[in-house]
Amino acid sequence: MQTRYKRLTDLQWEIMKECLPIQRKRKYDLRGIVDAIFWYLRLGGQWRNLPEGYPPYTSVYYYFRIWKADGTLENLNAHLNRRERKRVGKEETPSMLSIDTQSIKAAPFVQQERGIDGNKRINGRKRHVITDTLGLIWGVVVHAAHLADGNTAERVVAPLQGYVYRMKKILADAAYKHTFMDWVSNNLLEVEVEISSRPPTQKGFVPVKWRWVTERTFGTFNRPATRFFRRLDKDHEKTTKSAEAWVLWQNCQLILNRLDK
Repeated sequence: MQTRYKRLTDLQWEIMKECLPIQRKRKYDLRGIVDAIFWYLRLGGQWRNLPEGYPPYTSVYYYFRIWKADGTLENLNAHLNRRERKRVGKEETPSMLSIDTQSIKAAPFVQQERGIDGNKRINGRKRHVITDTLGLIWGVVVHAAHLADGNTAERVVAPLQGYVYRMKKILADAAYKHTFMDWVSNNLLEVEVEISSRPPTQKGFVPVKWRWVTERTFGTFNRPATRFFRRLDKDHEKTTKSAEAWVLWQNCQLILNRLDK
């Protein structure tokens, strides 16, 4: 993993622009816009503190917001996921996925969709993600930390219908045992939910087969020793849509770094 921020290489940009609206002329080059978004992701600065050499922060924020709203970011993320899976010799879409949440502290000014996770004693939000067996993120929903995992999981999985067409099994822990399993059986044909949790006699983190890759993905968000992605060290976003966008941009950057090797 890169330990310092670097601008997009020519190869990375060639891969990205396949999914970005580059057909018409613009005042600011979209490559510079994307470079600026990755700068924010890696260094965690305020929008107004974007260094010179990038497009104006107002233009960068405009595209950041629009690409999340119109589905461009989701399409880019899925495109990069497919390329990475193909690179390592797998089918383009996964048949087995793992769903889980990460409770994360919210910044003091964050008020929208905020709550307290009583189990982990965290005041903030949950990042609810679904990954494949490589740890690639296929869906994310950010919501208040007090909401039950099983009751909100359908919001993560439902958008995958139609393009993750090979989905056959979803791995989850005991929190998904009732409400989510019932929803899957009623709405997703030929999809099975497999409950796999650590043995009740063991304490602390215990790697569970295949589900550990989701925990590894959570670890890349806010690894305390190195802060690879400072924008994700806690939830700094006023809206959950912005928080979801940063998770997808992080997944995109990890894949681009791998594809450029």
